[in-house]
Amino acid sequence: MERDSQLELYGLVADRLKEAHTRVRMLPVTEDERMALSRKLLVITAATKHDLAGAARRLERFMAELDERRFPDAGSP
Repeated sequence: MERDSQLELYGLVADRLKEAHTRVRMLPVTEDERMALSRKLLVITAATKHDLAGAARRLERFMAELDERRFPDAGSP
């Protein structure tokens, strides 16, 4: 049963990551801002291998930042 919920969470996170990448590509931002956002997504993606639940929380915060149009400075990782 736990394995099923883990697989379900992987599926949800994968779908959400795909959505996040699409949204970042479509944003009217500078290339530096887009690269900074993409780096954040890559870090979240890598985190799914070690801490799926934590990565899911980070992804939700990232998506909320996109919704609120709060983007990182181009110079920050």
